[in-house]
Amino acid sequence: MGKAPNAARGPQKSYREILRQEINQGLVEINRSTAGLTISGLSAGLDVSFSLFMAGVMYTLAEHSGASHLLRSLLMANGYTVGFIFVVLGRSELFTEHTTLAVLPVLNGRSSVGSLVRLWVLVFAGNLVGAGIFAFLAAIVGPAFGVITPEAFGYLAHANVDRAWWVIALGAMLAGWLMGLLSWLVTAARDTISQIAIVWVVTSVIGVAHLPHCIAGTAEVLAGLFAGQHVGVADYGHFLLWSTTGNAIGGVIFVAVIKYSHVIRSETP
Repeated sequence: MGKAPNAARGPQKSYREILRQEINQGLVEINRSTAGLTISGLSAGLDVSFSLFMAGVMYTLAEHSGASHLLRSLLMANGYTVGFIFVVLGRSELFTEHTTLAVLPVLNGRSSVGSLVRLWVLVFAGNLVGAGIFAFLAAIVGPAFGVITPEAFGYLAHANVDRAWWVIALGAMLAGWLMGLLSWLVTAARDTISQIAIVWVVTSVIGVAHLPHCIAGTAEVLAGLFAGQHVGVADYGHFLLWSTTGNAIGGVIFVAVIKYSHVIRSETP
């Protein structure tokens, strides 16, 4: 008889092994230089913003072809995954991953809250600058090449900002929860194909539900602003405040704290 697929690949990682790898990876990132973290954050902000570009392309193609709302939403959600695949496989630093990854060494007593805050500030700032640069380029290049209409940027921007603060915060909490799970599941995966599949599944959920993601959403809102789609700086500030708060709560509480607690309280076989 042939071996089962899992047997051929070896046993699945235990939750203790996943936690150990997450803590070690978090420590590596926390201990990086200021310049290294900032540049990596900038790279992640640029890379994840390809989600904006591909979602805009899919919106434009669907509108021109007269596709149904359902088909348009599915196409945009699939386009939305592209930037996250670039970031996760490229190992650059995305703030919403570190609401879980970098918190675990602090919970484990191997790093300080001050070190965590330092990483968050540097990565978050780099992410925002990268997303802003990409949004400006996309608002010029997309319409110039005829692949994205200004109305596509407006649709994406208003999907983020046209909500009450508590709706943005709660939706962002779910998105942060999913991004924390993404970090955990990617570590649990045994090969690159599995990692790509995990990123696609998780981020397509965020995309199809329009859950607020503070970095990808920054690219979307700023592209709408640069494209003249009736989005103001105050709208962006409102979105950024509550989406960041929600993302952080979702990643820290629902993944980092709960996953860490259940692993350390489990008895060793």
